[in-house]
Amino acid sequence: MKKISKKDIKQEVFDLYDGYAHNKFSRREFVNKLTTYAVGGITVAGLLNFLMPNYVAAQQIASNDLRLKSEYIEYNSSKGGGVIKGLLTRPANNSAKLPGIIIVHENRGLNPHIEDVARRAALDGFIAFAPDALSPIGGYPGTDDEGRTMQKTRDKNEMLEDFIAAQAFLKDHGESNGKVGVVGFCFGGWISNMMAVRIPDLPAAVPFYGGQPKAEDVPLIKAPLLLHFASLDKRVNTGWPAYEEALKANNKSYKAYMYEDANHGFHNDTTPRYDEAAAKLAWQRTIDFFKEKLS
Repeated sequence: MKKISKKDIKQEVFDLYDGYAHNKFSRREFVNKLTTYAVGGITVAGLLNFLMPNYVAAQQIASNDLRLKSEYIEYNSSKGGGVIKGLLTRPANNSAKLPGIIIVHENRGLNPHIEDVARRAALDGFIAFAPDALSPIGGYPGTDDEGRTMQKTRDKNEMLEDFIAAQAFLKDHGESNGKVGVVGFCFGGWISNMMAVRIPDLPAAVPFYGGQPKAEDVPLIKAPLLLHFASLDKRVNTGWPAYEEALKANNKSYKAYMYEDANHGFHNDTTPRYDEAAAKLAWQRTIDFFKEKLS
């Protein structure tokens, strides 16, 4: 079997993976579609193995890193799913009250990658909270395929309520300075946009390649926005021109960046869609933005 590298993969394969990861077709259909690209010593099994996330190899910060105080806690989301579990992490041995960030997962629950992202935010000086919207139905099951299947059974607006409740919870936490922003990826990007619509005093929101709110909801946004997009992400980018027009028309505070030759999911370093340069730049911009808006 040929060892596959990113340069061996045509853009059509990444587009197929995006469709599969966003429930456009089943795993069987995905595998069947991949057969077209299993050529030159590349097998379908090899393609599948290459495209799937590798959480162990990509982990940047260990779950027991002594620089952090990390724990799983529960909070109540009365308008959403009820009791929600999440990872709360912040710098160890810190006595000052910290700015807070809600970290919102993709469409598969709180997987190891998003927990790792929360720990990165904590090492940058924040109290970070990553809730699991799958909590009411058992929590993240251990695989993304199962997680996507589970998340499809939950109403997205109920999940939005879960994250709104998380922001209120962290805002009142004894170690928080009361200023709590949100960053989210894919589904979490939509949640971040919608939290900006729904929370009048939200101090900052950072959607990564997230779906956009309706134009009539844009006047409700008070939070400054930092938006990250991937130039190859045709699915999400379709809605951006109308969203930007509405933001401009309503004099909203926003900065948007388009990362050239990057795919949807470019910040996720567990799959070959990862773009190291774009991911590092986008994350540094995110941290700088939160330091400015939440301090």
